[in-house]
Amino acid sequence: MSAAKSERERPSYLFYDFVKITAALPGLLWYRPKLIYENDAARERIRGGALVIANHIGFFDPVYLHCAVWYRRMHFVCLQQFFDSSWGWFFRAVHCIPIDKNNVGIESVREIIRHLKAGGIVSMFPEGHVNDGSGELDAFKSGAVLMALRGGAPVLPVYIRPKKHWYDRLIMVIGQRVDVKELTSGKGGVAGMDAAAQLLLEKERQLKELIGRS
Repeated sequence: MSAAKSERERPSYLFYDFVKITAALPGLLWYRPKLIYENDAARERIRGGALVIANHIGFFDPVYLHCAVWYRRMHFVCLQQFFDSSWGWFFRAVHCIPIDKNNVGIESVREIIRHLKAGGIVSMFPEGHVNDGSGELDAFKSGAVLMALRGGAPVLPVYIRPKKHWYDRLIMVIGQRVDVKELTSGKGGVAGMDAAAQLLLEKERQLKELIGRS
């Protein structure tokens, strides 16, 4: 493959960067984000691939996660129904990855793994739906574990505190990156994936508890 052809096939992030930069200042002023870190290791910037996971409290969660990992581009896993809507052009332009939660296609999984292996960051919400806003966490789907394993990337857990009022400050807790290979403890198959997903859920709950201590 020629260098010219390779350049043509490389995705353009011009629109993504434009949206991110123009939204940065008003976003910081409006949300006034406060980032709480689990420990010093959690403060280290992500180098290379990583799978960012977070609880899902609303439509603006991807915007919130940009405040947590502001220094990197992210590919968000997005429901296929949004791609099929009149806003589908926007989700494509900012390089979201479509996925049908009722029938996860192999192409979506391959794209996520490809980005992780290439050193990119993919973000997803393993609860699989927006929760009730109480701050309680629903069960995590094990697909996140599988994708991190196949992509050879660590998992970065983030907890987003639900807002009681629109004017509340955005507070997020950022955890230390997790090696999913260690979570499976040598267990293979569905049992190992489910066990690792449960441990990631417990990790999120621990991050939630840090808010009250800060």
